[in-house]
Amino acid sequence: MKTQIFIAALFLSGFAFAQEKKSDSVKTQKIEEVVLTKQVFKKQSDRFVYDVAASPVTKGNTTFDLLRQTPLLSTTDDKTLKIVGKNNALIYINGRKTNMDAESVTQFLKNTPAENIQKIEVITVPGSEFQVESSDGIINIILKKKMSDGLNGNMRMSNTQNKYNGSSASFSANYRKDKLGVSANLYGGENIQAQHYVLRNGNNLSSNESTGNIDDPNQYLGGYLNFDYQLTEKSNLALSWNSSANKSYNSTVNLFNTISSFNEKTNALDTNYTNSRNKEDARSYNNSVNLNYELKTDSLGSKLNVNAAYLNYKRFQFTDNKTFSADPLGNDTGVIPTQTITQNLPQIINNFSSTVDYIQKFKNDFTIAVGGNFNKTKTDNDTKNTTTVYDIDGNIAELFDSNGNTIDNPKYEPNHFIYDENIYGAYLTLEKKFSDKFSGKIGTRYEITNSIGTSDNAAPEYRKIERDYNNLLPYLSINYAINDKNNISYAFSSRMRRPSFWELNPVRNILTENNYTQNNPFVKASSTYNQELTYMYKSSYFLILNHSYFKDQITQVPLQGYAKSMDGKITEQNVLRYIRTNFGDKQEMSAMLGMNKTFFNQYLTMNFNIGVQHNVNNGSLSVDPTNGDIFLDKKGNQIVYSNNIKSTSILIQTNNTIRLDKKKTWFLGVNYFFVDKQQIELGMLKNLSSLDVSLKKNWNDWTFALNLTDVLRTNIVEIEDYQDNGNYNYVRNDQFRRGGTFSITYNFGNQKVKKVRDIEGASDAIKSRTR
Repeated sequence: MKTQIFIAALFLSGFAFAQEKKSDSVKTQKIEEVVLTKQVFKKQSDRFVYDVAASPVTKGNTTFDLLRQTPLLSTTDDKTLKIVGKNNALIYINGRKTNMDAESVTQFLKNTPAENIQKIEVITVPGSEFQVESSDGIINIILKKKMSDGLNGNMRMSNTQNKYNGSSASFSANYRKDKLGVSANLYGGENIQAQHYVLRNGNNLSSNESTGNIDDPNQYLGGYLNFDYQLTEKSNLALSWNSSANKSYNSTVNLFNTISSFNEKTNALDTNYTNSRNKEDARSYNNSVNLNYELKTDSLGSKLNVNAAYLNYKRFQFTDNKTFSADPLGNDTGVIPTQTITQNLPQIINNFSSTVDYIQKFKNDFTIAVGGNFNKTKTDNDTKNTTTVYDIDGNIAELFDSNGNTIDNPKYEPNHFIYDENIYGAYLTLEKKFSDKFSGKIGTRYEITNSIGTSDNAAPEYRKIERDYNNLLPYLSINYAINDKNNISYAFSSRMRRPSFWELNPVRNILTENNYTQNNPFVKASSTYNQELTYMYKSSYFLILNHSYFKDQITQVPLQGYAKSMDGKITEQNVLRYIRTNFGDKQEMSAMLGMNKTFFNQYLTMNFNIGVQHNVNNGSLSVDPTNGDIFLDKKGNQIVYSNNIKSTSILIQTNNTIRLDKKKTWFLGVNYFFVDKQQIELGMLKNLSSLDVSLKKNWNDWTFALNLTDVLRTNIVEIEDYQDNGNYNYVRNDQFRRGGTFSITYNFGNQKVKKVRDIEGASDAIKSRTR
């Protein structure tokens, strides 16, 4: 939906400390009451390990609740998870990547109980064997394993109250009999995602301001079905099917616009008022199937893993954008709109993927991993735009250009954009444990990408876009255990970041008559170089130093002013375009101190992080890369948007669980984060913070929980940007995150059922690039 695109464009490209996607499934099992004496949080060669098997945090919570309380993880938008110092976090289950698009994953995590999680691994710098992009990190969820046959499962219901009320429910079941294992999950719900916007841009000669609300109702349904069969003692065959659907009808945008322009004759500002009343109907479907074969080749753990998968993603979106004349109080001055823009914006993605991985282990603690992957993707985007302008009497107006020639009204602009992409990849990783103290890992991944995009209704130079590039991506990690209390490690990796498919689709997502986002088929892949140094003490305290360098950073850039085409004509008056493009280079440097520890005989469990981040931005843009337009101020001077600003910011995050009784049935949770202001591509992001409180009661197989989020109502996004040429841009986005959720969870059946193997889908690498 356009509201989600707009938000993602503004905020997800920015702050690395903040916050999606993207994740997968877990099913519920009863936690045995044990005394937690082993290390809860520790550093292994290439990852942090958080053991939550006996923790009271899991019971009655969702997977999303558990992840947001894990050391090094955070979320500021209650939708996407971030690893400190990383742009994004990919969710793996038992070492396998999840198999859903980002939208579905968020709903899935919030509707899946967390009781059967054994531990959570946070991989801040993934090795060559992982198919990740940019500075992405990995959250690997390890599930508990029980050995006996039988059936178990859980049911969960919840109700949430923010600005509007929402409800959800889920059902999960696991069954095992001899060699056959079956797991299934079904979830669904409905909510209204509410937002309030304040948008300002302009200079001392002209300005636009838009204020108002966006309400986006959603109904969703999803789930999965997995079959796992043991062919022999050494081989398994599995079939997995994931499905999700979302319906968002009657999504509305109501914005009051104030447009001011300096009149040289009167030496004063002329002000006009309009209302943007937009309606959108959208629905999306995601279906994927994966066939997996696994063969264990020896007793040391060597194995062959083969996957073949097919993914079909469909999204249908119809928008009706109307502009009405208004008075200074925001009332419509007529029942007929002055302009109507209708858009039909479908997107269909078909992907076939295959992967082959072989791991050979040797007795001298030496491991060789080698593998390859192939992805073939085709996206079909048959968009249609129609713009109609009306006169004061409500009739279709007769329009003329600057030369007096008649302009079509209505103006019909279809564009059938087809994008084909083939990716070939291969990797080699060598891992060696030299002693109990010293280990290392080195590897490389080689990727070949061939793509072509075609448009049937564009200027000749824009009708065919070809991209062919090869990349060698090295990786290195070293781990040294100084003694049983001190550990130090270093890692380096090189990665690519390919644009998402919706970013390439050359459409405009209109917010107001003069304010819209513009996707770009010419966006090319960017490169990222990551370094990380980690020190850990007593498996409770840690220091992480991180540096990431982004070349040809992909982001959304605001260009504003009077748009002038290559033939010298003024095409739009005082417009603001958020254009997706490659915008220079960027560096992020961070230092993070953290602690994970229990106090007072385990009555208090605390995660605490404090850190500092330094951002260096270096980019400028003066021409719309999608059509060659330049932007002028009211005096005819060309406008250049630049961001060459450095900033230093502080992060504080603490998650606390307090046990209220000896029987371990009552728990109080107090969580807080603070993200200091920092410079991102769109300007200065002001500070964000949130205080969340929860109360939980465990009673036999039942869990009752009440969660209050953003109690102080401080988690509101504000971005402001002032250019040397006098232009300014301001965004305030309130998503009404203060609210409460009440949930009831019930566990049933044989709690010793063995979980079915979670199988990596061959098409998983594509999921994060769907919308």
